Amino acid sequence: MNFLKRRFSSGDIQGELRDRQEQQDYSSPLSLTLGGNKPPSSTTSAPSSPSKNQSMAGIGRNIFQAATGGSKPAAINKERCKILLVVDDLHTDWSKYFRGKKLFGDWDIRVEQAEFSEINLASYTDGGTMVDIQVLRNGTKVVRSFKPDFVLIRQHVKDANVDWKTIIMGLMYGNIPSLNSLTAIYNFLDRPWVFSHLLQIQRRLGASAFPLIEQAYYPNHKEMLITPKFPVVVKIGSAHSGMGKIKVNDHYDFQDIASVVAVCNLYSTTEPFVDGKYDIHVQKIGSNYKAFMRKSISGNWKANTGSAMLEQIAMNERFKLWVDACAELFGGLDICAVEAIQGKDGRDYIIEVKLASMMTVPPSILTLILTLGTV
Repeated sequence: MNFLKRRFSSGDIQGELRDRQEQQDYSSPLSLTLGGNKPPSSTTSAPSSPSKNQSMAGIGRNIFQAATGGSKPAAINKERCKILLVVDDLHTDWSKYFRGKKLFGDWDIRVEQAEFSEINLASYTDGGTMVDIQVLRNGTKVVRSFKPDFVLIRQHVKDANVDWKTIIMGLMYGNIPSLNSLTAIYNFLDRPWVFSHLLQIQRRLGASAFPLIEQAYYPNHKEMLITPKFPVVVKIGSAHSGMGKIKVNDHYDFQDIASVVAVCNLYSTTEPFVDGKYDIHVQKIGSNYKAFMRKSISGNWKANTGSAMLEQIAMNERFKLWVDACAELFGGLDICAVEAIQGKDGRDYIIEVKLASMMTVPPSILTLILTLGTV
């Protein structure tokens, strides 16, 4: 067992694994496709210039394989580079993993990293998508413009008080490849929509094989009339990190929550409160599988807030069935994770499925890139 004791905040629960063996475990195939701009120069010789008929998957493979090689840092050749847009905060510097790496022998990888709040764009049917990001240079804010060849999204597109789906639509408008696909990312904007697809999986596999938790959906407060069995967990909108999630013990509190939903003008869901022993996190990255157990050590009934202890547990066929079924959603997911709770009654309850940007266990950033690179 690999025990990981780590302190998580409500918004940043991704850490670094220090065990090198973990990095080796993730080095198996993951298929990628990558489109993008044509090479800037048409005068280069054939051996050093990507062929126009070259497979787009080859470009994606080379970009992420380059992250696994070792070379000294070098200046980016702006005339001969492919652009990788990473949507992430500044806690992780993605550029250092690609600095000095090459594609096609002499093509550089230019990493542009920004948060959603720093990104703007315009898309054209005949010109693709032009992205603008605001960056600080010597204390001065400047705008940098470029056309990305690939995008990796590591932030929530929709959260408690933000919604960046307009950026996703712009990237989709420009047909920019992504991991996971932009179609899948868009479909994951609202949890009830995803849960409805999990219900389809349960109907196909059966409740015993796919033990999805019971849930009620209310499009607005007007329908919150039928009193559920208490205690219940009420989730308002599509927030993350424990936000918008309330434990309700009786019908008086439920009426109060209904009034809050009315003010928020959002949908809500209710689930029976599960007195759990621990959370289960089953992740699939390409063809690699891992399972983790998470226990709260801060006393919070929300195990994904405050302090928690992670322990890697044995992967079994039951867990594999869950995550494989979810990985088929919305045309296929390159990276996904199933969240479940094991109750003190010994039963498992599947709560939701998440994408790469919502990973709740801490695979190191380097391990992730190694996984993406071994096509």
